[in-house]
Amino acid sequence: MAKKPSADEVRARLDDVARSLEAAPGVRITDLDAASTPSFDDGRKTGEKLLGTIGERMSELQERLYAHGRSGGDRSVLLVLQGLDTAGKGGIARHVLGLVDPQGVALKAFGRPTPEELEHDFLWRIRKALPPAGRIGLFDRSHYEDILVPHAAGTADADELTARFAAIEQFERELVAGGTTVVKVALWVSRDEQYLRLRERLERPDKHWKYSPNDVDVRLARPAYEAAYDEVLARSSFDVAPWYVVPADRKWYARLATSALLLRALLDLDLDWPDPSYDVATELARLDATR
Repeated sequence: MAKKPSADEVRARLDDVARSLEAAPGVRITDLDAASTPSFDDGRKTGEKLLGTIGERMSELQERLYAHGRSGGDRSVLLVLQGLDTAGKGGIARHVLGLVDPQGVALKAFGRPTPEELEHDFLWRIRKALPPAGRIGLFDRSHYEDILVPHAAGTADADELTARFAAIEQFERELVAGGTTVVKVALWVSRDEQYLRLRERLERPDKHWKYSPNDVDVRLARPAYEAAYDEVLARSSFDVAPWYVVPADRKWYARLATSALLLRALLDLDLDWPDPSYDVATELARLDATR
């Protein structure tokens, strides 16, 4: 029987994963091998088994976080997922956050802004969707759409983009200062793999609902989106909320890497079970008196 790794060994492994995935200054997203598996070379079968092990630990830590929120604590975790269509954001939501109690999760998918949302600052709808204390929040797309899309389309000038980058930095620093840990993951899928996944959506009736004709339009504009992602990674990987770039051609690896980053964030909270607001001995006596 294999020896169970110590807490220090687990932490060292998680730190290694984070270092290998953190966005490096000056590195373009097109330089990434989307089929690679940084910090993990043991293959899919072992990776899926490890995902289950990570899930068990995440579940316990998520329950502690939820208990703290119920007891007046202010901590929360926000997982931001960005990526082109087919990058696997939905799979992360199902297979990673599906490992924990759903009552402790707050998920929000952002699409095109509604007319009401357009009447407000671009961060207005984001603030409304933030996870409450004690929850793990997941943003399927996020405030970065308001930079990526106009950047790729060429509809926002340099001054407007600079102002949005500044607003996002202030926003994320406020979040962290207020008790929210922000984990930002850019899932990157290769052009060839993206083609295969889009074709599968068209060939399988059970996946037609996932397809949009706009997917091909975005694919045709892929070079512009690559440039937009490069700028986002270069200008918004803050010390308090860095970007992690996860190769996503291998779905099992993208899920494993994201779960490792999330587990690391939960461990960093270093939460014990909250003290009860009542006297345990008194309540035991009262309960026993009802026998």
